[in-house]
Amino acid sequence: MSPNDRATYVVSGVCCATEERVLRKAFDAAVGRTGYDFNPVTCELKVSAPVEGVFVLRELRHAGFAGRRKEVAVDKRTFLARHAEALMAGSAGLLTVAGLMAGGPAAVILYASAIALGGWRIVRRAFGALRTRVLDMNVLMSVAVIGAMIIGKWEEGAAVVVLFAVALMLESYSNERTRNALRSLMALSPGRAAVVKADREESLPLEAVAPGDIIMIRPGERVPLDGVVTDGVSTVDEAPVTGESLPAHKVAGGQVYAGTLNGNGALRVRVTRHAGDSAIARISACIEEAQHARAPVQQTVDRVAGVYTPAVLFIAFLVAAVPPLFPGHGTGEWLYRALVLLVIACPCALVISTPVAMVSAMSRAARNGVLIKGGAHVETLARVTAVAFDKTGTLTAGTPRVTDVVALESCSREEILGMTAALEHRSEHHLARAALQAAETSSVHYDTLAVEAFEALPGRGVRGTIDGTTYYLGNRRLCDEIGFRSPVVDAALEAFAAQGKTAIVLGRPGVPLGIVAFRDGVRHHGREAIERLRRMGIRWTVILSGDTPAASRAIAAELSIDEVRAGLLPAEKVAAVQELKRTHRAVAMVGDGINDAPALAASSVGIAMGVAGTDVALDTADVILMSDDLTHLPYVFGLSRAALRIVRQNIALAIGVKILFLTLALTGHATLWMAVLADDGAALAVILNAMRVLAYAVE
Repeated sequence: MSPNDRATYVVSGVCCATEERVLRKAFDAAVGRTGYDFNPVTCELKVSAPVEGVFVLRELRHAGFAGRRKEVAVDKRTFLARHAEALMAGSAGLLTVAGLMAGGPAAVILYASAIALGGWRIVRRAFGALRTRVLDMNVLMSVAVIGAMIIGKWEEGAAVVVLFAVALMLESYSNERTRNALRSLMALSPGRAAVVKADREESLPLEAVAPGDIIMIRPGERVPLDGVVTDGVSTVDEAPVTGESLPAHKVAGGQVYAGTLNGNGALRVRVTRHAGDSAIARISACIEEAQHARAPVQQTVDRVAGVYTPAVLFIAFLVAAVPPLFPGHGTGEWLYRALVLLVIACPCALVISTPVAMVSAMSRAARNGVLIKGGAHVETLARVTAVAFDKTGTLTAGTPRVTDVVALESCSREEILGMTAALEHRSEHHLARAALQAAETSSVHYDTLAVEAFEALPGRGVRGTIDGTTYYLGNRRLCDEIGFRSPVVDAALEAFAAQGKTAIVLGRPGVPLGIVAFRDGVRHHGREAIERLRRMGIRWTVILSGDTPAASRAIAAELSIDEVRAGLLPAEKVAAVQELKRTHRAVAMVGDGINDAPALAASSVGIAMGVAGTDVALDTADVILMSDDLTHLPYVFGLSRAALRIVRQNIALAIGVKILFLTLALTGHATLWMAVLADDGAALAVILNAMRVLAYAVE
């Protein structure tokens, strides 16, 4: 069975990292570590090992979990299947209340019935945990309830079962709401597309549509696949991908993304990506994989929880065994206190204090056009104190235009513009499009010039051969290498730089032929975004640019940025980032995700912006801003700070409750049902507190 043929199962009952460990140990033994993959965010188990579905479901049951094939839709399950936990908890609660009212032998029967009805799932999971040699909360609760029955505390045993069952039910519903945030994103793309073939349309599954096919998207329909508009005019709501609240105007040549919503016009679109490679599919895949990049604080909490449970179990053993050895200490009393300690030994609230908040933060960010590739990056974002920006395409609008063409050596303006466009035609540099547009606007036919031996010169420019002559086109650094410098060239470059323009020089070795100047304005709301970053604790901002110092300083002054480092090659940007990290520790680098890839990788957290369709950005950066709106930067920093603040609150709550009830248990002031109520109440409280991240709004 290939990875593409994996059978996928939806697992219920996995509430925390401890239960995830039980499941993983069971399937490590059943199919091997490489035979499956479990995603704790969506609770999906993908089995690639050649085994039957019956075997997988049986192993899940043996481990104490329920499962079903993903193809069995949620809304097709029976009411009992969807709400089994609630019905069991409610029935056990009614039986317990009836026992309190009845009294006598009848009460014991009612309590026993409540324990059996509400606790059978707990016991089943406990056996599954013991089979994999894991002491999870189900084992501890089962021992506590059995101990309560042995010493005649039937009412407390029933109360423990009811409270624990209710807590599991509420945790299950809470976790489901968090996971739905991701599932709703993954379900945005329709299942079929209307493919235009000759004079007819054919509705095909997305998997049957190939790049190059033409599809029709009618008004009000969701875009099924990434593509380029070939005909039609409309507006498209791109909020699911880019987070932009205003619809984007689309005409021929415009890019559209799967999962976005078409407006009032019909569009014909040429498909550019397979269904599995669409922007929305890659976002979903990155979010699923992000759970494996656990935040450092979460790793610390897991290590603490791993030590905490054995320690409390050892204390419980001492409490049950040692005091009865001395006169005046009854065995029943100290056994009861030990049972209370068993309940307190459950680290559930502590273990789930971090992952729920991190997953909520990533889900909330994705719904607003920001992709964070793991809880580790959420925590790093919250600690950032310095931000480095690429200039062109990041702080500027990324749509430069030609403002000046200076012809030298008896060349005409049209010749300079034509050769510049011919050389830039094969370049991916941000100035290339502006040069081509200027040539087309001036009706310069650069396509008649055949460029051979083309080569990009990173950080300097390009070169190529036209009619047997090698031409160079690039910045001042290239001018120094090729010998383009002259008083006329230097004066022109200085004048353009003083005006905040970027200039490139065209020529043959040793002979400058012309100069082309470009201007690119700052992004809308750029200054506002920088000011908001400063208010939320970003102490230092810096521009790292390959452009001239004068052009970079002009942008920095306009946006109120603290420092400028200009004329940098990619390797020099990396060195600058490393130097900033030595000074400011946590440094974010914001770039376009392509030519800034080395600097993005070198930073504490790399942020690529405006790259909804860029593969390199999705591979390189830690955080992806799908739109080019700079105000998403303070949003993602504020979101990460809110998430880390909530994590700290959760940890403090979980530890505080444990310390309090450890003290009460040892002094004999805590009962079993109080301990369960406190433990599960704390677990539910940290989940609900963490889910506040899903409602985060800009501070």
